[in-house]
Amino acid sequence: MSDTCRDHGNQLSLFCYQDQKLICHQCKSHGTCQSHKTKSAEERATQLRNRIVDQCEKLQLQTAGIEKYLAEALPSKIPRVASTARASREMIIQRLTFIRNMCENEEQRLLEEVHAEEERVQQSILTQRAHWTESSKKLSGIRNYLVDMLTKMDDLNLINSESEMDERTEEAEGILEPEESEKLNFNNDCVQSSLLNRLWVSSILCSTTACEDLTFDEKSMSPLLVLSENNSLKFLQKKAKTYPDGPERFDHWPNCLANESFQKGIHCWKVNVEKSGAYKLGITYKSIARKGSGNDARLGFNPVSWIFSRYDKEFRFSHDSQHEAVELLKSPKRIGVLVDIDGGELVFFDPGSCIILHSHQTKFAASVSPVFAVADESISLEK
Repeated sequence: MSDTCRDHGNQLSLFCYQDQKLICHQCKSHGTCQSHKTKSAEERATQLRNRIVDQCEKLQLQTAGIEKYLAEALPSKIPRVASTARASREMIIQRLTFIRNMCENEEQRLLEEVHAEEERVQQSILTQRAHWTESSKKLSGIRNYLVDMLTKMDDLNLINSESEMDERTEEAEGILEPEESEKLNFNNDCVQSSLLNRLWVSSILCSTTACEDLTFDEKSMSPLLVLSENNSLKFLQKKAKTYPDGPERFDHWPNCLANESFQKGIHCWKVNVEKSGAYKLGITYKSIARKGSGNDARLGFNPVSWIFSRYDKEFRFSHDSQHEAVELLKSPKRIGVLVDIDGGELVFFDPGSCIILHSHQTKFAASVSPVFAVADESISLEK
């Protein structure tokens, strides 16, 4: 690099801060840098040397810090990581051992309950068999006695035996007809277990990558409802919509079916209910009535629908006009519905915590379809 000015041929002895370059005295006095801040080349060089020294000191400190990190911090992390991993393994083993022991204890308890219930029913059946066998023999004996009276006694003996005949007849009348008794049926309540239900629901949810992707059936949607964005079912407070009428449409209650229906297996879906203070959700047979204001079309008030509902701050489960209050500490923002059609189990749960809100056992006689009702704001299906 030349040390003379290209414009004036003089030695470059000054540094111009604005142009960030070396200039000569003539550039400063008569040239383009007259008003610019300048400093002698020696002073500028001294500044740069000081900057380099400062930078070298910073790099030395940075290098020392890295060397210390390599020598002390990183090696010290290895035993800490090993210790934390060991504690984590112990925690996992301890918790799963606790869960395993609880499951084994619950399994043993429930199996003993089932065995005891089986023995009770079998003993009841044996007792009933012995009783009715004896009753049958007694009735046969009375009948044979009366047949003998009828066929073998003459008139005088028959008249003299009237009181005995009445006694035998009265004895027969005292033997009642057999009646169906719940004592002769296996009571499935013996297998009800809060722990088993929670573990069952949690296991299904954890093993299922996603719940069912449901869609609302617009052909069944009440005129009081409208589909809005984000797959939301909205209640119309002021004016009902005008939809084409059809046999599938609910014309009075604010109900709507899903397009999907299930005949067997385990299925679950989630509904966002955060915005609504009045809704119903659950399952129904598709044979549910669609027209009129009667209970046959009202969710939870007929034998073909099983419904979890909220009205204001009250929650309940309803089926066939039988209502059970559901006590909740807070209103859930989302509600999951889980149905095991083959096992005859229906569960309403909080997807966030997997807490069971309500469970119900029944036998399904036909395929079921998810069903919804909204009487305040909106609810939406979640994926």
